[in-house]
Amino acid sequence: MSSFKYKLGINELSSKKQRIWNALIAEFVGIFFLNFFGCASCTSNNKTMISFAFGLAVFMAVMAIGHVSGGHINPAVTIGMLVTGKISFVRAILYIIVQCCGAIAGTAALKSLIPEEFHNGLGHTDLTGVLPAQGLGIEFFLGFVLVLTVFGVCDENKPDSRFVAPLAIGLTVTLGHLGAVGFTGASMNPARTFGTAVIRNAWNNHWLYWVGPILGGIGASLLYTQVLSAPEDENVAEKYRTNASDKEMKRLEGF
Repeated sequence: MSSFKYKLGINELSSKKQRIWNALIAEFVGIFFLNFFGCASCTSNNKTMISFAFGLAVFMAVMAIGHVSGGHINPAVTIGMLVTGKISFVRAILYIIVQCCGAIAGTAALKSLIPEEFHNGLGHTDLTGVLPAQGLGIEFFLGFVLVLTVFGVCDENKPDSRFVAPLAIGLTVTLGHLGAVGFTGASMNPARTFGTAVIRNAWNNHWLYWVGPILGGIGASLLYTQVLSAPEDENVAEKYRTNASDKEMKRLEGF
């Protein structure tokens, strides 16, 4: 039974070392500000402004909370981490729940703070000039490129890339918006779209904003871990094993 709980991640709920409750708060705060500032930029019709606003919001959020929760702020990223075994099932489910709640709260706060004549849809995403199948494909590749970037900059065998991870992820979001905001709204993030859909009660084509990015994220995560991941540095690995052995010896000596 204990092994089953460990595999699911139930043990994390009571573990002080895992800090899962801190992580859940961090995910809520991160996507709250993503929706608040990103959707605020959508009150204008300037696609460049929208693109950079979402990119900068993601950059800010990952910088601020990445050390606490990993800075997922996106169910597509969370599920990509889940299918590759980097996070537990329980953590993934809780992350997605708080991401959706944070997105709702962010859009709700924005709606309450600006006059209705400036809402302009509050960043609601829908298809423009493309068929649902085409929109699904666009959102698939948006999720794909985002999760591919996340895995690339967070590769434990590429420690130097972590210094630029928030910027790289933020710029990837900007890239996706610059390329596709005119067709699907460039969601890239099911929770971000869900938050606005709830507040506006607008669900047209909503399913594809979940299916597209999540399938893209799963594809990217599997491709990176199975084919593109950096080879292990033998020197770093040996140093890690030596440090681990030293810690174990000290632990045993303490008994």
